[in-house]
Amino acid sequence: MMARARLRRPSWRRPGLRNQVVLWFGLLGFALSVLLAVVVWVLLSRFLATEQESTALTETSANATAIQRGLQASEQDIDGLLAGLPAADGRTAALLRWSGDWHATPSGLDPSSVLPDDLLSTVEGGRPAQSRVSVDGTTQLAVALPLSRPDDVYVELYSLSSLNRVLLLLAVSLVAGVVLTTALGLAVGRAAGRRALRPLASVTRSAAAIAGGDLGARLEAGDDPDLMELATSFNRTAEALQRRVEADTRFAADVSHELRTPLTTMLNSMDLLQARRSELPEALREPLELLAGELERFRRLVLDLLEISRDSSSDADDQGAREIVVIGDLVRYAADTAAGRPVTVVDDDVADVLVRADKRRLERVIANLVDNAESHGGGVVAVRVALGAESGSGVRVEVDDGGPGVPADRRERIFERFARDGVSGGRDGRGVGLGLAIVARHVQWHGGTVSVVDRPGGGARFVVDLPVVRSSSAGWRP
Repeated sequence: MMARARLRRPSWRRPGLRNQVVLWFGLLGFALSVLLAVVVWVLLSRFLATEQESTALTETSANATAIQRGLQASEQDIDGLLAGLPAADGRTAALLRWSGDWHATPSGLDPSSVLPDDLLSTVEGGRPAQSRVSVDGTTQLAVALPLSRPDDVYVELYSLSSLNRVLLLLAVSLVAGVVLTTALGLAVGRAAGRRALRPLASVTRSAAAIAGGDLGARLEAGDDPDLMELATSFNRTAEALQRRVEADTRFAADVSHELRTPLTTMLNSMDLLQARRSELPEALREPLELLAGELERFRRLVLDLLEISRDSSSDADDQGAREIVVIGDLVRYAADTAAGRPVTVVDDDVADVLVRADKRRLERVIANLVDNAESHGGGVVAVRVALGAESGSGVRVEVDDGGPGVPADRRERIFERFARDGVSGGRDGRGVGLGLAIVARHVQWHGGTVSVVDRPGGGARFVVDLPVVRSSSAGWRP
């Protein structure tokens, strides 16, 4: 097992489309800026080095001419001639080999340890030569020229510190340019990605609205030819889905209405048989109980179908059925009635909180949750009315049961229609799978949310969060 764990590769999540756009813009800016920096560095560094060498060669030639004229006039004071040369920017030393002897200024400089043999060989052949040499740990430029007599050589050394400082400043500037250009590329990519993917955000919002039950959500086609086809296809699909859902809703409503009359007849007949149960043979009593249970289940199915179809066909924005209710009193009445015993606790700070609600639908929400806890959750433990998760954000109703809880992978599915997966993963057969679907639809109609979490101590906790109108208490207002 440990070896298998070691071989498991770390998970890598591919960046989103917007981040990919930003990344590509950043990489493009980085690549272009690096290419430009390399070109600028090569061209400028060569140009500056060439200018340095050309200037040094010109000054050395002028000084060599002056030295040679001075030597022709008098060969007695060679060191004085070298010392009397005009000052030059960057020159560090002047060396003269005359009649086989070396003379240098400043004195003490050993030409044999400074000048390379190939440099002297080139000059002795009658050609000027340049070379970079090391003097006291620093790199300098040596410019050597032949004089009129064979084996006579004049050499000047120039410091390269100014050139190196300029090249360093250039390198820092180019690196800073690369960083700034890359950052600018990332910023442009972020802006471009946000603008280019803005229509995708509209698609996401519309798709989420449809998934949330707003089948009338549509995309604005606009005047962009690239998006017009997408918007048209999306709207056509949404319209087809809306027609299909409305047709299914009408079918469920029609079937439910048609079933009510024979169902009423069967229930009345069953009540008559139950009233005369004692007159029936013993062998018929057990089948009669089974038939009564199935009829009750059938009755609840028809009522739930009618509730679903009525909720689906009604306008979600219709305010006519809404009224101001005290949420604590409504929950206590609905929960205690459904459980057949007192199970409700209302916190003091929400005792007089008001909610705009359809009383029938909200009572059905509480009753269905309590019935679900009684039938499938080991019995309702408590129903609590409290403040929302954040103070002032709304009111929360919690229904706790004593069952094994709901697995995390089924906590969304249980609110779908005809989802009858029990907490153990099997189908318990006691429900029709519409109770929690009705809860979800009614809570959404009220602008709230419903979810299920683990109850501290074991079991499941169904949580309903509702928006608040106001509170008559002076100490708390949403």
